[in-house]
Amino acid sequence: MGSLPDTSVLTGQLENTLISYHSIGDCKWRVAKKSKDVTVWRKPSEEFNGFLYKTQGIVKGTPKRIVDYIRPGPFRLDWDSLMTSMDIVKTFDKRECCVMRYTTAGQLWNIIAPREFIDFSYTTDYQDGLLSCGISVEHGEQQQSFVRGFNHPCGWFCVPDDTSPGQSLLTGYIQTDLRGMLPKSAVDTAMASTLVNFFTDLRQALM
Repeated sequence: MGSLPDTSVLTGQLENTLISYHSIGDCKWRVAKKSKDVTVWRKPSEEFNGFLYKTQGIVKGTPKRIVDYIRPGPFRLDWDSLMTSMDIVKTFDKRECCVMRYTTAGQLWNIIAPREFIDFSYTTDYQDGLLSCGISVEHGEQQQSFVRGFNHPCGWFCVPDDTSPGQSLLTGYIQTDLRGMLPKSAVDTAMASTLVNFFTDLRQALM
């Protein structure tokens, strides 16, 4: 069982890392998947031998309401079709911080088997909106029926859309090491499709 993080250090590191991703120029990204109202880009990750994904779309609602549906809490499990369980295993004195365990369903006809993640999560103010970010931590015993995946720094920026009152611009950065012997093409297909579906599920939940 790994030790839990020093929240005062980890929150600062996470926030700075996500803001650095948010400032990466458009020329560095390559489109991985595009639908009518969601785009997913990717670039090589500097954290592991995989990709950092960026996804963006307009969502109806205020940043607070949208982020309440994304971060660990009572709403997420009800609408996220990939997530099969979620438990908050540790809370901290520092507000808006927790450690959660969650599991995900198999993907691509179970080429990607169900995964388990243990993540530190942190939500903070960002400009006129919010940033909800996280990173995996070593904590607790692995469940036998799951492969333990690892999320490198990831997060969601949500700010009001100045051009459309009542709507917000949601931008996510995800870099998940699914671990296990998986073809890179299968991982890329699954990640890009998962992020598009994330927006579809979220928009439906917020209606």
